Amino acid sequence: MILDKVDTPTDLKKLTISEMETLANEMRELIIKKVNTTGGHMGPNLGIVEATIALHYVFNSPEDKIVFDVSHQCYPHKMLTGRKEGFTNPELYNKYTGYTAPEESAHDIFKVGHTSTSVSLAVGLAKARDLKGGKENIIALIGDGSLSGGEALEGLDNAAVLGSNIIILVNDNDMSIAENHGGLYKNLQDLKESDGKCDCNFFKTLGFDYYYVGEGNNIEKLIETFKKVKDTNHPVIIHMHTLKGKGLPIAEENKEAFHWILPGTLDKKDEAPSTTEDYCSITTDYILKKAEKDQSIIAISPATPGAYGFTPEFRQKLGRQYLDVGIAEEHAIAAASAMAKYGAKPILAILSSFVQRTYDQLSQDLCLNNSPATILVHWGAISNADATHLGSFDIPLISNIPNIIYLAPTCKEEYLKMLDWSVEQNDYPVAIRVPFGNLISTGEEDLTDYSKINKFKMVEKGSEVAILGLGNFFHLGKQVKEALKKDLNINATLINPKFITGIDEEMLDELKANHKVVITLEDGILNGGFGEKIARFYGNSDMKVLNFGGYKEFTDRTPLEVLYQRYHLTTELIVQDIKNVL
Repeated sequence: MILDKVDTPTDLKKLTISEMETLANEMRELIIKKVNTTGGHMGPNLGIVEATIALHYVFNSPEDKIVFDVSHQCYPHKMLTGRKEGFTNPELYNKYTGYTAPEESAHDIFKVGHTSTSVSLAVGLAKARDLKGGKENIIALIGDGSLSGGEALEGLDNAAVLGSNIIILVNDNDMSIAENHGGLYKNLQDLKESDGKCDCNFFKTLGFDYYYVGEGNNIEKLIETFKKVKDTNHPVIIHMHTLKGKGLPIAEENKEAFHWILPGTLDKKDEAPSTTEDYCSITTDYILKKAEKDQSIIAISPATPGAYGFTPEFRQKLGRQYLDVGIAEEHAIAAASAMAKYGAKPILAILSSFVQRTYDQLSQDLCLNNSPATILVHWGAISNADATHLGSFDIPLISNIPNIIYLAPTCKEEYLKMLDWSVEQNDYPVAIRVPFGNLISTGEEDLTDYSKINKFKMVEKGSEVAILGLGNFFHLGKQVKEALKKDLNINATLINPKFITGIDEEMLDELKANHKVVITLEDGILNGGFGEKIARFYGNSDMKVLNFGGYKEFTDRTPLEVLYQRYHLTTELIVQDIKNVL
């Protein structure tokens, strides 16, 4: 294998074009095998192989700085910078994270997993270099629809007038995660169709020197262009047209589905799609039925529709009642607020990790204006995800903004009742933390009147210990109740709070009569979270309060069982903590 000869980018510079083309094929085969085994980003990495080889052939990393946007196209980069064992040795497949990570290599400048950041980061590097009198190249790679993000546009605007070396590679593979949306991509298409020569050129209007590479998977042409701009003294854009999923026919044909895959996806490609009901399917079923009767219903996605079941079929059925704003979460919140203010009924779906990008819009555009939009927060939970994609911070972020109601359903029936109430009411912005994991159904209709804000549900009344199990962790609360009965002969009270943003003072007051300990369970970090609201309420009383949840920390692919032990989120540890207090 040619890859056997390449341990560092310096080794790459000794290869011929023919050898590099062979190397690209070898790297692709390894990426396909590895990603199908572990899961991860397939399409973006397959499409950027040649450009990565050409980059490291021409430039001198780590002296020259390469900044990856999102960094879900960094696998080829890792293979060429001393980490190929993570792709050649199945026993080491999980040694390296799926994103750039400075702790792994000097060739990685930042830990990055959210989109539209590379240009801003590169501008900062370039400015610092200029202040210090350095001469190294600063290169930002951006693609997969990231240009639609506000930070990318802000970065480009600033980069264009930097007046010194900054090279921005636009990896144009005709896609975001799903299809591209927005006027900017119309101009990119015009540029591609004219071989970069059309009069209307977004990048030139900003002041960039512009180069177009129509064969973005041609190593020789890429090297030729990269050599032209190396050591430039002004801002440059290189617009490369690449093929997402290149080398894997099914990924080339179905770019959206193969952007990121689960382990074993290629082995199951001929299997019929699962018809098992889940929280995504009941959501889309609800929206389709509702939209058919009510033309004011609109579903909104900020470029990640597949993550919550907004399939191409679903989008097609909704037609004009569906809006993908591109990678622009902040805009999505503001637009949803305005729609709700003007009589529409927007339902915005977003992942917990990405809602972090919208704090100001949640606060100012949505909540300050008290617009009755519905926000569905998916993947909110303590998890074994990469540090860049944790879903444990949304409760403190959302629940402490005035006006908004944040709800935590525990089952299918509660979720659908909350969703329908939110869509039809006009008094509050409402967020719903969609349950994480397998669908749970009680088979019983939820009779809660959610217009009575901050009223908890006492599921089972007991004494001595009260358990408040929020959302996902209500079911853990049931297990703790059973264990307390079995181990300590305590008939604990079990409460389903349902509301994250407020407390039921009347119910909490009642607990003072015959309870010694109140415990709270929440599937997120404790700092600023739900449990602290309960602890604050009881602060001037004799009630003992134990809060169970995650610590304020960035975890990185830490096994869930390790985190649950660390946070005392197992039935046995919770019961022992209660016993110690009693």
